[in-house]
Amino acid sequence: MENNLKRITAVLGPTNTGKTHLAVETMLEYETGIIGFPLRLLAREIFDKCVNKVGAEKVALITGEEKIIPKSPKFYVCTVESMPQDLIVDFVAVDEIQMCTDHERGHIFTDRLLNARGDKLTMFLGSHTMKSVIASLIKDVEFVSRERYSKLTYSGYKKISRLNPKTALIAFSIDEVYAIAELVRRQKGGAAIIMGSLSPKTRNSQVKLYQSGDANYLVATDAIGMGINMDIDNVSFSNLKKFDGKKNRKLTLSEISQIAGRAGRHINDGTFGITGQCKQLLPDEIEKLENHELNKIDVLYWRNSNINFDNLDILVSSLEKQTDNEFLKRINDCEDEKVLKFLIKNEDELKKKSSKDFNKILWECCQIPDFSKKEYGNHIEIVKKVLGFLTSKSGKVTNDYMKKQLERLDRYDGNIDTLTNRISNVRTWSYVANKKYWANNYDYWIERTKHIEDKLSDKLHEELTKSFIDKRISILSRNLKQNITLTTEIKNENEVIIDGQYMGRLNGLKLNLDLKSGSLKTDIKSLKKAARQAIAPELMKRVHKIIKSDDFKIEDDCKINWMDSPIAYATPGKNYLNPKLELLVDEAIDEESKQKLKVNLEKKLHELISTELKDLVDLSNTKFKNNYVRALCYQLFENNGVIKRETVREMIKNISKENRLSLRKAGVKIGRYHIFLPKMLKPNAVNLRVKLWKLYYPEDKKYNVPKSGLNFLKDQIKKNNKFLLICGFENFDQFYVRVDILERLFLKIIENSKDNIFKIDSNMINLIGCTKENFIKLLELMHYQPKKIKGDEGELFIYKPKFVKRKKEKNNKNVNKNSPFDKLSELRFR
Repeated sequence: MENNLKRITAVLGPTNTGKTHLAVETMLEYETGIIGFPLRLLAREIFDKCVNKVGAEKVALITGEEKIIPKSPKFYVCTVESMPQDLIVDFVAVDEIQMCTDHERGHIFTDRLLNARGDKLTMFLGSHTMKSVIASLIKDVEFVSRERYSKLTYSGYKKISRLNPKTALIAFSIDEVYAIAELVRRQKGGAAIIMGSLSPKTRNSQVKLYQSGDANYLVATDAIGMGINMDIDNVSFSNLKKFDGKKNRKLTLSEISQIAGRAGRHINDGTFGITGQCKQLLPDEIEKLENHELNKIDVLYWRNSNINFDNLDILVSSLEKQTDNEFLKRINDCEDEKVLKFLIKNEDELKKKSSKDFNKILWECCQIPDFSKKEYGNHIEIVKKVLGFLTSKSGKVTNDYMKKQLERLDRYDGNIDTLTNRISNVRTWSYVANKKYWANNYDYWIERTKHIEDKLSDKLHEELTKSFIDKRISILSRNLKQNITLTTEIKNENEVIIDGQYMGRLNGLKLNLDLKSGSLKTDIKSLKKAARQAIAPELMKRVHKIIKSDDFKIEDDCKINWMDSPIAYATPGKNYLNPKLELLVDEAIDEESKQKLKVNLEKKLHELISTELKDLVDLSNTKFKNNYVRALCYQLFENNGVIKRETVREMIKNISKENRLSLRKAGVKIGRYHIFLPKMLKPNAVNLRVKLWKLYYPEDKKYNVPKSGLNFLKDQIKKNNKFLLICGFENFDQFYVRVDILERLFLKIIENSKDNIFKIDSNMINLIGCTKENFIKLLELMHYQPKKIKGDEGELFIYKPKFVKRKKEKNNKNVNKNSPFDKLSELRFR
């Protein structure tokens, strides 16, 4: 190590060259060391690594808002602003030294470049664009060039919907970050969020979310460009302009390179491109970015660090001091200078109190960071209040004041913006607490502010995850990416739970994923594939159970249900008694199982039809020799088992007694009014017949089957007479009577008739199932007329068709040939 005395080394190169790793490993080889980083979260990450390697007792963390300092630390991991200036250590390093050109903080990095030195070795890490200016400012610097481990290639423009997993989308405002994250959530399942304003705890939780695969995408600000190493394949810019605190400007190639270089870490190649409304890069810019040929930096931002506190005017003058070094340029007024000048201009009391010690305290208070950057007036008030406490008799911020400020921040409700704003305000008081001797019981307030910030950070992470991650989609996506086995369970018979997340429902044999409606079809397809892989065993069990089950029913919509959900549906076949079946099952079920299920359901459907509609099925299959019988059976089949006798009167006349007997054995009833199949009028048979009929003749779907058990219907609304006849009801104007009941009524009338006249009784009325008034109206519609006979007080009726002209004879010996009594002989031989 003796050879390293007073050496200054600049390790320069593009991103992904291992510069930071080299510096940390080198520092730990020395007895003592300080290393400065551009971000608090990066300092915290390196601090944790050093603690794991050498022990907590040897490593200190110093940032504006957080200090962890053991009793005798050997190594200090800091933000660049917080690097101790009064410690002599063997090793000093500054990371991202190209930040010397930053519009807000560049002068701090330049000061460390010019003045921070290790007793044995000083190391500056950054872009090779700094080589020339470092060589011009510092003598005897040893330059070490590092080559990138992997190749970086421009991938061009892609829509967000087309971006592959492991992509970081870059935006330059909080609103843009949230808008893009919401779009990614709807289209891709979710994204983790990285912003400079996040606390280290929130940022680490979001990184873990991405690295675990719960989020395949990352939406970040340019904070990602500062030493954050993650498994990123592609960086996609949504914009190439940013607001730098003063104006919107285009990113420099160095800035683009710094961010794009996050893709392809270590030996894995990476790509960078553009998306959204981002303007195209020029060909020569792309070439320079791919080859890391960036314009060299000639001038660095600088501010005089030898500040004179004798009085306020001299203090301001010393800050405004110019430099004659051609490689340095005085930085424009920074926030601390603006606050100082504002207070001097507007607070007359300051000049009265001005002294060297007072001015030092004033300047320190002006350097309190404005973390929220929303209410400048509020920040000024905080500075004034803290200044008032520090210049008071006690010289400290009181416990009561600290308690009051933190009480209003110790709340965990609200949305993302509310929580972020609270964290920013807590950081302000964390900064105050961490300034040694600024507050009474500062150790307590350090712990208190850290506790509140940690709780707010956890809540913010929770809200970010809830807002921008669809956990269900991320689980399925991780399964596709990592080919892992998912834990699947079925709750409440149909609720699908995969890895603890509700994914949807099993409706019969079909998986319905409960995904967001904004998901793209391409993603839905791949996500369903992952879900099906998890649910396939359960679906196969269900198929096996259905095949073994004896339960089978066809619903009114001609679907076959299982567990109240459709698993198949009938379609028209060659006739209404021979429908086809189509399955309603998930693609996760293999073809062989589908075929077995289809054959099984078709068999059950055929058995149901053959059992419930046996007479109708047999009618279509029986081959009668007589042409008239065959014609009658054909008509009967074509009319679903019921036809009016008058429509086939000529056929009936030509059917012999022998053939009529054969028809009766086949279940055919040749009645007074209708030819029908009595067994087909039973409720189950009617329901099944009508379902199959509606399937084959969809124009009848609008009509409903009368309620089972009714013999008589009265409806003022016009019904479809043809459909109701299929259901077994004959029409008489506003009345409908079941055809088999009509035949029984006819027989009762014959049994109770004498000389063509009969008296109505309660048995007749009860058979029909209507009121006496309606029964009398029905008889009249059936051509029975009231008959008055002297001495008989009962209600008598006589059959008297309107179209028959009766001869008036005293003895009434000439009887109408169509009377019930003529028909009785015909009925008897049947």
